[in-house]
Amino acid sequence: MRQAGRYSGVVSGGRTGPPLLPLARIKKVMKKSGDNVKMVSGEAPIVFSKACELFIEELTQRSWTVAMQRKKKTLHKEDLASAIIATDIFDFLVHLVSNSTPSLDLAPVERQSLKSN
Repeated sequence: MRQAGRYSGVVSGGRTGPPLLPLARIKKVMKKSGDNVKMVSGEAPIVFSKACELFIEELTQRSWTVAMQRKKKTLHKEDLASAIIATDIFDFLVHLVSNSTPSLDLAPVERQSLKSN
């Protein structure tokens, strides 16, 4: 697999070096995502890798905020579910957490307290 080149610093916000997520797997998923996708450029998996890193970071930060509001020091799936339900940008995930966690006590968390700084 080709290593990140001159664009890696721009995409990764100044961090240089290889992406944190495996580019070969990202490329494989991209190729299997549709019938018309036969070739993927070298830069596309790098951009997708960075997008995934940012998504994971944002979701983790918001889940941690929920855990701290509940005075807990460990993240649990309930914290993740509450963060998803309380955040507008994660509305596309609500059906996943609401179906998989019907018996959990998802105490309401105010949307205002989870907004990005």
